[in-house]
Amino acid sequence: MWPKQWRDVLLKVKNNMVNGKFIENTPWIKVLIAWGQSVQVPFVILDTGFTGDLQVTPKIARELGLKVIGVTKMQIANGQIVEVSAALAIAAMEGAMNYIQVLISESMPLVGISFLSKFSYKAMVDCKHRTVALERVS
Repeated sequence: MWPKQWRDVLLKVKNNMVNGKFIENTPWIKVLIAWGQSVQVPFVILDTGFTGDLQVTPKIARELGLKVIGVTKMQIANGQIVEVSAALAIAAMEGAMNYIQVLISESMPLVGISFLSKFSYKAMVDCKHRTVALERVS
């Protein structure tokens, strides 16, 4: 059962498609994240090279009250292996809610392939027209 204090907020987020935007040459989308009494809807980079669920900054993690449950190793874009803290949170997209793993890093906030899979989304990134959209697929 989802806590009532933010369940109602999460369930209001229902659309047929999630649209993002390009800032410079980077696709960004909004993701609703909740934990405890806190809810945030930050813009995150849609990164198809990131295989995890979500990565946020320590500031966002603190504001949400996320509790570190472990440390995981990950390979970053330059090939380096780094250790990052991991926490659990709840994400909501178009009224659907899932538990997600959140990596906490000083790097940019990212949403990855595992997140899209959990919510059954296909990503459509049109660089020519500078549009980004997520569409739920059956």
